[in-house]
Amino acid sequence: MTTEPRTFPPRPLRAVKAVYVRQAGCPSSFALAVADFEPWEEGVKFETADTSTVPGWPDGEVAELHEAFGCGVREELAELATLNPGTTVAVAVVLRSIKVHEVDTHPGAFRHAGRQAVRNALLEAYGPPPRPRPKQP
Repeated sequence: MTTEPRTFPPRPLRAVKAVYVRQAGCPSSFALAVADFEPWEEGVKFETADTSTVPGWPDGEVAELHEAFGCGVREELAELATLNPGTTVAVAVVLRSIKVHEVDTHPGAFRHAGRQAVRNALLEAYGPPPRPRPKQP
């Protein structure tokens, strides 16, 4: 990526969507989440909005999905700071909504969705990473 100093996120990033779907037999995985990434104090603050509920699901199971999503976000942001030493992470992540599948949703899928949400937010904030130029003959 880049070596110039920067702060993530550079501006509010609203409604960043992350989908994790893996169908390779049984068990499968499904997670869909929408989150906002807001500039904040240095570090990572994670919270869930009242709108990220799942009708008919026990509150404890939904809280476990929220926690897994937050874990994935933190893991990916820690990796970002390691790979890009000039990047300061100063973000509040608000999980706005989630969608589940009655059979294929589990915390691991939401952990992956959290990581994907960070990648999608980075793309939205900075665009795709530069591609290496082919060598001229």
